[in-house]
Amino acid sequence: MILDGKCPSGPLSEAWDNHRRQMKLVSPANKRKYKIIVVGTGLAGASAAASLGELGYNVEAFCYQDSPRRAHSIAAQGGINAAKNYPNDGDSIFRLFHDTIKGGDFRAREANVYRLAMVSNAIIDQCVAQGVPFARDYAGYLENRSFGGAQVSRTFFARGQTGQQLLLGAYAALSRQVKAGSVKLHPRMEMLDLVVVDGQAKGITARDLVTGRIYSHAADAVCLCTGGYANVFYLSTNAMGSNVTAAYRAYKKGAFFANPCYTQIHPTCIPVTGDHQSKLTLMSESLRNDGRVWVPKIRGDNRAPHEIPEEERDYYLERKYPGFGNLAPRDIASRAAKEVCDEGRGVGVSGRGVCLDFSGAIGRLGEETIRGRYGNLFDMYEKITNENAYRQPMRIYPAPHYAMGGLWVDYNLQSTVPGLFVLGEANFSDHGANRLGASALMQGLADGYFIIPSTIADYLGRTEPGRVSTGNEAFIRSVEECETSIRRLLAIGGKKTVNEFHRELGSIMWEHVGMARSKEGLTKALSLIPALRTEFWENVRIPGGEAGLNQELEKAGRVADFLEFGELLARDALHRNESCGGHFRVDFQTPEGEALRDDANFCYVAAWEFRGAEKQPELHKEELDFENVRLCERCYK
Repeated sequence: MILDGKCPSGPLSEAWDNHRRQMKLVSPANKRKYKIIVVGTGLAGASAAASLGELGYNVEAFCYQDSPRRAHSIAAQGGINAAKNYPNDGDSIFRLFHDTIKGGDFRAREANVYRLAMVSNAIIDQCVAQGVPFARDYAGYLENRSFGGAQVSRTFFARGQTGQQLLLGAYAALSRQVKAGSVKLHPRMEMLDLVVVDGQAKGITARDLVTGRIYSHAADAVCLCTGGYANVFYLSTNAMGSNVTAAYRAYKKGAFFANPCYTQIHPTCIPVTGDHQSKLTLMSESLRNDGRVWVPKIRGDNRAPHEIPEEERDYYLERKYPGFGNLAPRDIASRAAKEVCDEGRGVGVSGRGVCLDFSGAIGRLGEETIRGRYGNLFDMYEKITNENAYRQPMRIYPAPHYAMGGLWVDYNLQSTVPGLFVLGEANFSDHGANRLGASALMQGLADGYFIIPSTIADYLGRTEPGRVSTGNEAFIRSVEECETSIRRLLAIGGKKTVNEFHRELGSIMWEHVGMARSKEGLTKALSLIPALRTEFWENVRIPGGEAGLNQELEKAGRVADFLEFGELLARDALHRNESCGGHFRVDFQTPEGEALRDDANFCYVAAWEFRGAEKQPELHKEELDFENVRLCERCYK
């Protein structure tokens, strides 16, 4: 099947406005007749629920946390992009669009990315109006900083807490609609299934994580805003609860999964210290504005950083990519760090680390200036490592961080299941094969505040409200299947914990499907994962029962999905015989070690259709056409 992204024709600068003029509307009197379910309450979910509720729809919002304020969006640190051009350094909507397309290694739709760049400015206005405390300069104007993959300063920030402040703004908007009665909030509820009636998404089945009871909920449309799947690697910068379950179970109900192999390894994370760890900690990419990345020139040099003279340091990003230096994009910076550590020049006890050094910036600007820009990040680093980064370099190393892949959606953010809309990191639409820093927050809020209110109206305007209820056979069957699956898990009574299986899966994924992939490694992963999955269903131990709070049961369901999804991710990586962005195949690289794309054979979105539990998924393609940017080698030198 050749997929149709339903992108509007005509000039990009006019496409979104023209498209909105042609879409159907729902009158204010009719909006209250429609019910919309929003799953997930991070930036995409909270902004969507608040916006749809304010428009007059009946919205039910679900999250597995005890409060929407605990969504993983709160962990984003460095900033949010917008093409305001406040520094007057040459930025524009087209330049933001071009940087994003190039940063994604030309594997994203032009129309979606241009729309994202267009609405970016409105996002900043919206957030300022909500009271988000963006940093300001001495005169009171909004401040900007630079991020990887750009040569302009377009990133708005609130110290190192940008995600937290943006989420609080969206949460305030959501809470206002909860108070007004237009949004009903369901905390501590986890989606277990998508209910499809006559080929359309008409609701979800969810488990109350406190009582253990399973309920179905009917609606006229469903919005999935459930984030990414980086925890398939076990150790990642994501919250431990972040998972693929909602998206993967929608995939099993007919929603195609697009580009699952596009995962991002973030270059600035605190290195792994041992098997005791269950997650890793991100250090914001914004630190690379003032921090210089280096390793010793001599292999095995274990001297303290201050003992290594300047002439014996290799500032390898500045050496290899002089045009961007320490602000090279994340995928490139991550592979460069791995390369020097593989050569034996890494720092720290494990040798898996590089220096992020602020001594030059502190000498030039003063410690107070650096403290004002990044103080909370330095404090967090010291609490975790017991090292003062004002006095010695930080030690950083790449770690799994973000998913560019996700459920396939068209220009309207609608999946291959009519009535199922997918927003934010849960969809694949804007970042291609690599996400530039500060673009995740931009996409989540763009989808929730400015895109879904228009596109979902076009669908609802063609749909009869309240056509199905939870008494429908599909809802009853969904609840029964979810209960059966949970009882099957509890009945195994094995000897290994859920975490042990998750850690083993993560080891397979990191070793064979991580920063550097090969045909041999991917083939091995595709043999190891099914064997581990079989063992899981024979030997996992889940204490407790199905009634009441049971966090091991929660984790078991999520790891069961990861054990299936990991195989899909590896299969997608094996089929794509090229290197692009975060997907780096060692068998497809230039003589200089850079990614070698194959535009003749792989300039498409790979969308996978579930064909059955014991069957291989079917590949469908959406060809990518580039009319406004020129396909060329992605070079940052």
